[in-house]
Amino acid sequence: MKTALYLAAGAALVLSACGQKTEGAKAPSGGGGTRAQVWAAGSSTVFPFATRVAENVARSGGGKAARVESLGTGGGFKLFCGGTGSDFPDIANASRPMKKSEYDKCVAAGVTDIVEIKIGYDGIVVANDKKGPTYDLHREQLYRALAAEVPSGSGFAPNAAKTWDAVAPGLPKEAILIYGPPPTSGTRDAFTELAMEKGAESVPALAALKKANEDDFKAKSHTIRSDGVWIDSGENDNAIVQTLEKTPHSLGVFGYSFLENNMDKVKGAKIEGVAPTFETISSGAYPLSRSLFIYVKKSNVGVTPGLREFLDGFVSDAATGKGGYLQSRGLIPLPAADHDAQKAVVKDLKVMTAPAS
Repeated sequence: MKTALYLAAGAALVLSACGQKTEGAKAPSGGGGTRAQVWAAGSSTVFPFATRVAENVARSGGGKAARVESLGTGGGFKLFCGGTGSDFPDIANASRPMKKSEYDKCVAAGVTDIVEIKIGYDGIVVANDKKGPTYDLHREQLYRALAAEVPSGSGFAPNAAKTWDAVAPGLPKEAILIYGPPPTSGTRDAFTELAMEKGAESVPALAALKKANEDDFKAKSHTIRSDGVWIDSGENDNAIVQTLEKTPHSLGVFGYSFLENNMDKVKGAKIEGVAPTFETISSGAYPLSRSLFIYVKKSNVGVTPGLREFLDGFVSDAATGKGGYLQSRGLIPLPAADHDAQKAVVKDLKVMTAPAS
């Protein structure tokens, strides 16, 4: 069996092999025919896990391995929810839960029976080159460094902080320069929620705003500066790691798995005294911990060749169980009982309910 790797737009990975089972010959509802392989698109954080599963499933069972694209969580949901049939992905990879607005768009396009599968945990790290300063950051400091507007007098004003020591005494006298994911990324969504929003809650003026008008509070706490302090760096987190090596004074925001696989090049900042490690993320002690998901169209199982095998492979003990091969890539496994529950979801193809928000 041969495995071929093709890099296409959006960091698509296609791994080829030979002969998986197909449980049906009809196309998914909505027309467009059927594909010869599974198609998954979305989160850059889930991307390396999904590609590894695709390769292993193809190696062990034959058939064309899943085509996996790194488009960001938002981009993946947009494509996934675009419609049914072979012109749209079977799976959306996500580094946050699906939003109600995304679910509603799915339903409006005829994508109704969606199965939500939690595959494990991840942490969002703020990292820099190993030769750079060592950081221990509080979430309030991340808000004050990166928010587009900060409290000033009785209102708000554009953020003028240029160096970390201007944000808080004791921080390095380094320019604030952070390379991070774009707005379409689930990592970006999770960072603004877990880091900046939580940090803003510690600021009296923002805490008062949250009580008075939560929508305004979210707008203030989630909007990142656009004056060159934060630089959107696409959906390729490996590119951020390479940039940090070239600019030791800068910081980068990406998933823990990329830190885990580049410990010789970069180091993760502590967040409120807690370093990002396997143990602190799995226990929830690390403040920027999150869950990772894949979403699948139930109607495509038994139609798209290899989709059932791909799902079974993803939730297998060998892949996402404790000590599984994805753990070596940086995935933090679910507790045993939760892992077994996700295996049951895949076995029964239990359809999710509409998200609350």
